[in-house]
Amino acid sequence: MREFFHSVTLDEDKCKGCTNCIKRCPTEAIRVRDGKARIRTERCIDCGECIRVCPHHAKRAVSDSLELMEQFRYKIALPAPSLYGQFNNLSEIDYVLTGLQDMGFDDVFEVSRAAEVISDATRHMMRAGGLKMPVISSACPAVVRMIRMRFPSLCDQVLPLAAPMHEAARCAKLEAAARTGLPAGQIGAFFITPCPAKVTDVLSPIGIGSSHVDGTFAMADVYPRLLERMNKIASPRQLAKSGIIGVSWANSGGEASALIQEKYLAADGIENVITVLEELEDERLQGLEFIELNACHGGCVGGVLTVENPYVAKSRIQLLRKYLPVSLNRIADGILLEDLMWKDKLEYRDVAHLSDDITEAIEMLEAINTLEKAFPGLDCGSCGAPSCRALAEDIVTGSARRNDCIFILRNEASVAGVDISPDLFWKMG
Repeated sequence: MREFFHSVTLDEDKCKGCTNCIKRCPTEAIRVRDGKARIRTERCIDCGECIRVCPHHAKRAVSDSLELMEQFRYKIALPAPSLYGQFNNLSEIDYVLTGLQDMGFDDVFEVSRAAEVISDATRHMMRAGGLKMPVISSACPAVVRMIRMRFPSLCDQVLPLAAPMHEAARCAKLEAAARTGLPAGQIGAFFITPCPAKVTDVLSPIGIGSSHVDGTFAMADVYPRLLERMNKIASPRQLAKSGIIGVSWANSGGEASALIQEKYLAADGIENVITVLEELEDERLQGLEFIELNACHGGCVGGVLTVENPYVAKSRIQLLRKYLPVSLNRIADGILLEDLMWKDKLEYRDVAHLSDDITEAIEMLEAINTLEKAFPGLDCGSCGAPSCRALAEDIVTGSARRNDCIFILRNEASVAGVDISPDLFWKMG
């Protein structure tokens, strides 16, 4: 497991240094230096926002090739419930599941099945007490990573349960081994993902040590092959084993509503998530017991690896629900609450670490504060940093210069008697 594996990468040949990404990154993980964007791995949470806003398609998400499944004798597809929202006029989930089998998977285990188990476990834990309220969902790995980085006081409020894809892979392999007699090493479980954050969470999972997922396939890569198979299905096999509660996890509010109580909040979109976390940190949100947060607009249907407009997909999920039972899965039949719990405590990661020497760190912080006051406070991004304070931090840590600020550069040039034309000034900036 790599400490800073990231599924979001940069194609330098396509990058124009336009600064769109630095302004939208929620953790200030991107800088533009020498005309190219640079991703600071220690800050990136793989939310995919930079992929969404890059007009030059210079950011992309890395996932596994479908050929990876050929390395395993028995292959299991783990479709995220958001996959169902990608198809028009879908009345039965069985068409999707049968199509996946026809693609070459030996078995399909719906992640919505595991979502229903996680919902049941959450209800049990909240009834038992002992959780710090309000409880924050741990389902979105981008949100969990941001909390660990930017909101350390909230770490102990994050629900310490495995995400549904991890539990789906664990249960799918246990069922397959019992049914086939094959050793675990010959059984592969592959998650069909709507977002890059979940790709990262498979290779560098939080809380569970290691994942049972053997590979992640981008929903956009699976979609055309799957649609081709689905169009040839006259009568699908009866494979679906989940209901409204599990499938609803595809949309924002689906997980929270499954708790069957009213004291909850559901927010989606990274800007809205940050606002909620700031208000929660400031103790301005009262009377809540559960908070569901999704980095993508609309929930998982809004992931950057999907193919359909998130609002269209959300409506399709809503329509699909009317054909489903309420729920078909819970903690039972060999699934114990202990199986679902995190093995490790969520702890703050100091990505803004200045120095191991406390005296030096204080001096550096004072220098940052002084430098920040010298800048205009416009947070224009022309320096290649997302804010004036970020530039001050970069200067103190040695990765930028004071006159990277175009206003400072102009003033210095004016004092030196150099007349910088707007065109030349822009190029120098």
